[in-house]
Amino acid sequence: MIINHPLLGPRDAAEFVYLGDASLIERPDGFGENAEDAMYDYVYLRDNPAGQHRELWYHEQGDRSWLVVTRNTLTHEITAIELARDVARSKGRSR
Repeated sequence: MIINHPLLGPRDAAEFVYLGDASLIERPDGFGENAEDAMYDYVYLRDNPAGQHRELWYHEQGDRSWLVVTRNTLTHEITAIELARDVARSKGRSR
């Protein structure tokens, strides 16, 4: 599988480490109301969808950037790639 890195161009997926669901960017407040339940859900509960899914990938053998990759889990077709920092910043502005 080839991941078209937004800064470096096409790279083999072997250069990356897969973390999981991109919703992990939105870490809950560990000191907020119901923090224990929220952190449990954040750490242990994961969806395993079939079809389009936003995922976190770490460019371990490259520039060490985090990417949000939108990928079809059935066909492995990649439809979008964004820098995770840009995704996190855009979420922070919408609050």
